[in-house]
Amino acid sequence: MEAVPARTRVYVACVAVAALFCLLPPPGVRTPWWAVALLAALYAGCERVARSRFAGISHPVGTFYPVLLAGAFLLPASAAALVAVPGALLSPAGQRPVALRRIWRAAQLVLGVWTAARVHSALGGRDAVLEGDVPYALGPAGAAVLAFCLVLALLDGGILVVAERVPARRAWRGLVERSLAPIAVHGLAGLMMAVLWRSPYGPVAALLVLLPMCVSWWAFAQYHRERAAHQATIRALVQAVDIKDGYTRGHSERVGQASMMIARELGMADERVEVLRFAGILHDVGKLGVPTRLLRKDGPLTPEERRVIELHPEYGHEMVRGIGFLGEARAAVLHHHERLDGSGYPYGLLGRQIPESARVVAVADAFDAMTSTRSYSRARPVAVALAELERCAGTQFDPVMVAALVEAVGRVGWRPAVTADDARTPRVPPPGAPVPSRPGAHR
Repeated sequence: MEAVPARTRVYVACVAVAALFCLLPPPGVRTPWWAVALLAALYAGCERVARSRFAGISHPVGTFYPVLLAGAFLLPASAAALVAVPGALLSPAGQRPVALRRIWRAAQLVLGVWTAARVHSALGGRDAVLEGDVPYALGPAGAAVLAFCLVLALLDGGILVVAERVPARRAWRGLVERSLAPIAVHGLAGLMMAVLWRSPYGPVAALLVLLPMCVSWWAFAQYHRERAAHQATIRALVQAVDIKDGYTRGHSERVGQASMMIARELGMADERVEVLRFAGILHDVGKLGVPTRLLRKDGPLTPEERRVIELHPEYGHEMVRGIGFLGEARAAVLHHHERLDGSGYPYGLLGRQIPESARVVAVADAFDAMTSTRSYSRARPVAVALAELERCAGTQFDPVMVAALVEAVGRVGWRPAVTADDARTPRVPPPGAPVPSRPGAHR
């Protein structure tokens, strides 16, 4: 917890205190403890299974929100909020600090469920559930789901602003839109649970509603297993490139990071940001098809050797073309050495003929090349590298991408890394070696 900034701990503490107040039952309100215990045990068990190794899901997804929302539709607000606590505190946190993450998750869910229950009760939803009037119950349930979603989004955006220093104008962008549809489906399942719970068939019938949710959860787990397999393949390819071209070890990962920074600064959706990160990571994978003696050659390259090295984008494209989820990352691998003035390779594309993903990776690639120490040149200061990118904007690089990187680096900074095995004594660049004044001219 020591590594967590103080402002983050204060924010989490404030949210936790607010959650504790929500758990206090108002005077005169009777709490059905058996229902609270049953729903809490059900939620905790489902979350435990969902985040187990057997499930293959490692991120904290609210897989069984139907149980929490059913509690909001059935119970007083304080009792409904209590349902979330055991599951949130006992489920695996995934990353350190474990205690702080569990407290944050519990407090967030308590506030969300409490708000949903209060909205549902204020609109007469509990009476509709007791009477089994499903059509009338849909309105209050929908409002409660919306309130639940808004609270979670509000708190998530707040933690981004406080902990990660994300600008407020971007912190909440898309949070509600991305989560509302899935939570609405969970809310409908929760409403069906609540109606069946109050029916003559009782709680046992309510549990049957979870069966289709379990099927969808299982399908979701399979998707994540497949995605993890793809990512393992990508890591293996990148490691192979790093081993083969020792002068640029770690370069691919950093280009992926810079590409992600540019994409986020441009306001791209999270899914596309991830694809562009993969594009940056894989941009040099075609070097696996280039003879090692050329990649490690210290002397000048002959024109024929240069032509062989310039085939690596096409080699890379052939290697990744069968990985379906990469999408536009494949185009970035193929075209990241194109230049806006048409003097790049492999096809000499001009301006907007170059795919946007390739224009992002080209800037990220050149930036890391200039700020990393190689065997033939020392790393440039970040400010100097950015100034060089701005000088070449419009001829070699897309000015929009350059401006986005300058803005992102100015806000969050950049820590250049040494990529050569022996960077403490850089050699004088041999004749014909990449010219430092031309960004992006590295092999």
